[in-house]
Amino acid sequence: MNKVLPGAAEAVARIPDGATIMMGGFGLCGIPENLIAALRARGTSGLTVISNNAGVDDFGIGILLRARQIRKMISTYVGENKEFERQFLTGELEVELVPQGTFAERIRAGGAGIGGFFTPTAYGTLVAEGKETRVIDGTPYVLERPLHADFAFVKAWKGDTVGNLVYRRTARNFNPVMATAATVTIAEVEHLVEAGEIDPDQVHTPGIFVQHIVQGADYEKRIEKRTVRRA
Repeated sequence: MNKVLPGAAEAVARIPDGATIMMGGFGLCGIPENLIAALRARGTSGLTVISNNAGVDDFGIGILLRARQIRKMISTYVGENKEFERQFLTGELEVELVPQGTFAERIRAGGAGIGGFFTPTAYGTLVAEGKETRVIDGTPYVLERPLHADFAFVKAWKGDTVGNLVYRRTARNFNPVMATAATVTIAEVEHLVEAGEIDPDQVHTPGIFVQHIVQGADYEKRIEKRTVRRA
């Protein structure tokens, strides 16, 4: 089955207002740049976005926030986006902050069909309010529910026409686990090859988890914070 779509615009064409979307990436590394831009151009609104962070003001998820297309963010780190901060403090944006390890495990649980898990992280804090707690072997735990979404946008270095994906270095962050935790996974790749051209031992996300794939173009691959060493 060929899962290739002509481009990002076609890939997001059927995403309705109010959808929940997982978006891969860590900071600005490994983000689905083309899919985000296409969603911005289409104007889809009322979105719930599940992403490790919220991009920066003029790039990544930040362009969706600036256009008021996001209703709610479920994230772990949001400190690089002033527009996010403004919307949050004024009550324009609903925010659920999740400890990063818990965030990753909630997504993994969603993909694995696990109904929940107990973790000691966040016990006794605001994050644990309203959640079931339990003491196991003398240690207090908090019950965390899985995360899943209507759609997942993932970014891979290479993919084939049936959806097998290979990520490159740090871009192999939240992308693989998010690909398993959505009803429809849309992958954008830098290099698109024919089925059979990827060594099966090198596949990170099997094509069974991917419904659509597009070849991206014109990647900026911005560096969020450039740090250099003085000579």
